[in-house]
Amino acid sequence: MIQVTDLSKVYSNGKGVFDLDFQVAEGEVFGFLGPNGAGKTTTIRMLLGFTNPTKGKSSINGLDARTKTEDIQKFLGYVPGEIAFFDNMTGTEFLDFMNRMRGSNGNSRQKELIDLLELETKGRIRKMSKGMKQKLGLVAAFMHDPSVLILDEPTSGLDPLMQKRFIELILQEKKRGKTILMSSHLFDEVERTCERTAIIREGVIVAKERIDELKKTLKKSYIVTFEEASDVERIKNSPLDYKLLEDRKVEIQIEEDYQTMLSVLSNCKVTDLDARKKTLEDIFIKYYSKEDA
Repeated sequence: MIQVTDLSKVYSNGKGVFDLDFQVAEGEVFGFLGPNGAGKTTTIRMLLGFTNPTKGKSSINGLDARTKTEDIQKFLGYVPGEIAFFDNMTGTEFLDFMNRMRGSNGNSRQKELIDLLELETKGRIRKMSKGMKQKLGLVAAFMHDPSVLILDEPTSGLDPLMQKRFIELILQEKKRGKTILMSSHLFDEVERTCERTAIIREGVIVAKERIDELKKTLKKSYIVTFEEASDVERIKNSPLDYKLLEDRKVEIQIEEDYQTMLSVLSNCKVTDLDARKKTLEDIFIKYYSKEDA
C-alpha cells in the first residue's frame, strides 16, 4: 500500500534523508522510529507530496505521491507533527470545515471519536490546551474513515490515559484492515501496535525488521541478587558480561552461553534471579549507542 524506493532529500547544509527503502503492506501498522531531527517528518512530507525528493520515488496505493496527491488525499488521514488550526474557529466549526473540504459527512464516526477521546469541541481552538488540540487533530484525521493513515508523533501532548485510548483506537483500526504508518519516538506505543518498524538515524534507515526479530539480536539479560558481597567478586573474576547495579546486585548479559552463567552462579548464594524483558527501547539504544556511532 505504501512504497518508498531509493528516496532522498538533501538540503543545502548536507542534511536530509538518504536512499530510503521500505514498504507497508495493506492492513499493516508500521512503526517509523527515531529521535527528533532523524528525518521522520521529512520522509512523511515527501509521502504526502508536500516537498519534492532529490531523487527516488514513493507511492500510496499505486499512486505517485508527488503527482497524484489530490487523488491520494481522498482516502488518506494525516496527523502532522505540528498541527496548524484556524484558531478563531471552535472545534465543531473546524470539524465541519474539514468535512466540507473533503465532500464527506463524517458525523457518525466523528461523534464516536469525540466520545472516545473526550474532546470538548464547543470552545475556540485558540483557548484549547495542547492535548485538546492534539485530540482535535486525531478526530479530523480519522473521522472520514480513511483506508490509509499517516501519523507523525500522534500522541504528542496527550496524557497517559489518552495515550492508552489512542493505542486502543489503532488496534481497532488494524482489525478493520486499515494501513497505518506511524512515526514516533515513544517505544511503548510502537511496540504495542506495530509488527514491523524501521529505525532511522541521521537520515539513514539502520534497521528494518519485525520487532520480534529485532529483539532476537539483543543479548538476554538477568538481574541477580546475592546474599553476600563476596559473590559479586566471583562474577567480576568470571568471563561473564556484567554490570554492577548495587552492592549485591548485578545485571548479567549472555547470548547463548547459559552453561557458563549457571556454572558461575552455582558457586554463589543467589537470593533473587529475574529475567529482564527486552524492549523496543533496548533495540533503539543499541542502534544509537556511542559504540555504534
